[in-house]
Amino acid sequence: MNSKKLPRFAGVMTARELLAAGISPLRIRLLVRRGVLVPVGRGAYVRPTVANDQGVVLRLAPVLAVTRPGTVGSHHSAALIHGLDLLGREQAALTVTHKPGAGSRTGRPGVNVHVAALPRDHVTVRGGVPVTSVARTVVDLARTSSFREGVVVADSALWRKQTTKAELRAVLSACSHWPGLRQASLVVEFSDARSESALESISRVAFRDQGLPPPELQEWVGGDYEIIGRADFLWQRYGTIGEADGAVKYADPERAVAQLRRDARLRAAGFEVVHFTSQDIIQAPGQVAAAIRAAFRRGAAGPGGG
Repeated sequence: MNSKKLPRFAGVMTARELLAAGISPLRIRLLVRRGVLVPVGRGAYVRPTVANDQGVVLRLAPVLAVTRPGTVGSHHSAALIHGLDLLGREQAALTVTHKPGAGSRTGRPGVNVHVAALPRDHVTVRGGVPVTSVARTVVDLARTSSFREGVVVADSALWRKQTTKAELRAVLSACSHWPGLRQASLVVEFSDARSESALESISRVAFRDQGLPPPELQEWVGGDYEIIGRADFLWQRYGTIGEADGAVKYADPERAVAQLRRDARLRAAGFEVVHFTSQDIIQAPGQVAAAIRAAFRRGAAGPGGG
């Protein structure tokens, strides 16, 4: 199969491109039957080696290959391609953005289409497909999702060093007067590169909503002569440590025992330690906040008290 002018997006070849390359419809059907080409969408094909690489790139590529020029993957689709953390399940629908102009808002089933300006520095290529840059993706999601969802994706991008606050602020400036920009600005200012997981990001938002003072993140703590470990959250003034526990910590008995020993050492050094799970912080944030406030009262006279 002659593929001189093929392919454009992540190995995807459209029927139109195959025909232009001199491959007849009959030949295309024959190549599909022989397994030389694998259909991945209406009028779109890839080679078997590409078909084995499943994921949002492979779903998005055939859409971009047959849609209007200049269309790019965006929002949740771009975040998944960039490897950023998102709340909830992967959305079934793909999301794309194209510039305003002729053709208005057109799309395909299962594809959400946004129309917005796309400055050159807001677009990049990942996995062979054009998508919004990490900074633009974060701002788009912060504009159109909840504050909590925006913080999760923003923290993830900063922690992975895929963007900076300066880049996020530059996108905000370029997108002034767009819907949702006020919330996006709040997300950007609240976001923190030290937040290492979606659970920690959700927890920080819950602390804010419950009126708790902002903690320090990922601080090394210990007694007078030793460092015992690193705390997810530290309220130094109140001698209190908060630990956001994932399921793995409880599923591994050795890890659970090690955690108990660590807690005992921290308490011997004068710290109060409050553990909570993702279920706790999502379903009962008020109870978590109450436990932390109770620890504040007990720990105010501890190592960092005063």
